[in-house]
Amino acid sequence: MLEFRTNEIKNICLIGLMGSGKSVLGRELSKYYKLDFFDTDNEIEKETNKSIETIFKDYGEAYFRKIEESVCLKVLKYSKCIISLGGGSITNLKIRNLVKKNSYSIYLKVDNNILIKRLKNSKKRPLLKNIDKKFVIEKLYNERKKFYNIANLVVENNFDKKDIISKIIIEINKI
Repeated sequence: MLEFRTNEIKNICLIGLMGSGKSVLGRELSKYYKLDFFDTDNEIEKETNKSIETIFKDYGEAYFRKIEESVCLKVLKYSKCIISLGGGSITNLKIRNLVKKNSYSIYLKVDNNILIKRLKNSKKRPLLKNIDKKFVIEKLYNERKKFYNIANLVVENNFDKKDIISKIIIEINKI
């Protein structure tokens, strides 16, 4: 079990673009530390009983962002858990402020070309539907990098998963 040395930190939050490995690494970290894991995209789907793709298609991105805010703010109030935040959630000021207040944030930075390869066959990413993936990834990165880069820890996730997990664990254990 992970015990934080400071009372302000309640959770570990993983942030980054879609395909950056937040869910995969979050699950691994939760197993290692024996903490609960929450993926806010999964929580949105549970709460609405709809896929994110369906929410985007039927109601639009603005509606999705409202639900995302509500779910993220709820999950970020939990304690002693690993949280994978949806890629765009960090652009929301309320979410950013709560992450900063309660969590140790880790930005999983991935080279855009690697992201494009990881996402090229993805059918579940509404922002990448029927559009030039390279253009969208670069646009999203440019819009969000200022928010991602204020994380407590920036880790390049272009390499082997085990190496990345080891690096993150070393840094988390310093908290």
